[in-house]
Amino acid sequence: MASIPVSVQDQDNVGPPHESNGDGRFIRVIVADTQAIFRAGLRKIFALEDDIRVVGQSETLDQTISAAKKFSADILIFEAALSPNPADVLSELLRQSPALRLVVVTGEPDQELTLELFRRGAHGIVSREVEPELLVDCLRKVSQGEPWLDSQGIQWVLEAYRTQGGRPASSRPKVQLTPKESVIVSCVTQGMKNKEIALRVGTTEQVVKNYLRKVYDKLGVADRLELALFCLHNRVLDGSVKVPAAPPLSPSNGSAAAASAVKTQSPDKLS
Repeated sequence: MASIPVSVQDQDNVGPPHESNGDGRFIRVIVADTQAIFRAGLRKIFALEDDIRVVGQSETLDQTISAAKKFSADILIFEAALSPNPADVLSELLRQSPALRLVVVTGEPDQELTLELFRRGAHGIVSREVEPELLVDCLRKVSQGEPWLDSQGIQWVLEAYRTQGGRPASSRPKVQLTPKESVIVSCVTQGMKNKEIALRVGTTEQVVKNYLRKVYDKLGVADRLELALFCLHNRVLDGSVKVPAAPPLSPSNGSAAAASAVKTQSPDKLS
């Protein structure tokens, strides 16, 4: 991906307009990377997508901080090598631009760095060798508020939380969930999507979303992955929570809806 020989456009040149996605808006991206050929390669890849537009690019840390202030962007693709302390920079960027979502590009697998970046608020972490189609998928997921880690990163994060989960119960936060919240949270920790959860508990997807927003606020988490990790870390759920069985297929819900609800994901992502 990084070897595509295309010329680099000027940072202020956002290129010709694209067709947007179905909801009428683009995923606006800033590409921050030390290598011009990598930035050019990403621009060429994203130019093939109808819903992604590069609105700025930078090759130094100072330029990146300025670009985050100057351009109205949804996602910043940030090369970890831009700074000797990328986690500190990430915290500063998020403090400066709270609505900006950060996808960090790492040169090679690094457990300590991955855990620290995730703890500091990275929305996605990808390898420099990531396949173009996976990177595009990553941007779309992150733009929707979902986290993105590869399978190795997920394993590191889960293991870190399991290790820390052995602290005394008296030091854990006291969290009170309603019975309905507990059932919905249990469904989330089992990897169910909102559509399947709605079928299980006999409600609508919008009601499930409303419950999850309340739970996020109550627990101080931002998304489904953080929710699952928080519950694992703090043992929020006990064995008394019973998840209703999936309803039988009928003409009213149909096999297509059920198939969509249990659709499997790539092993390299968690959402």
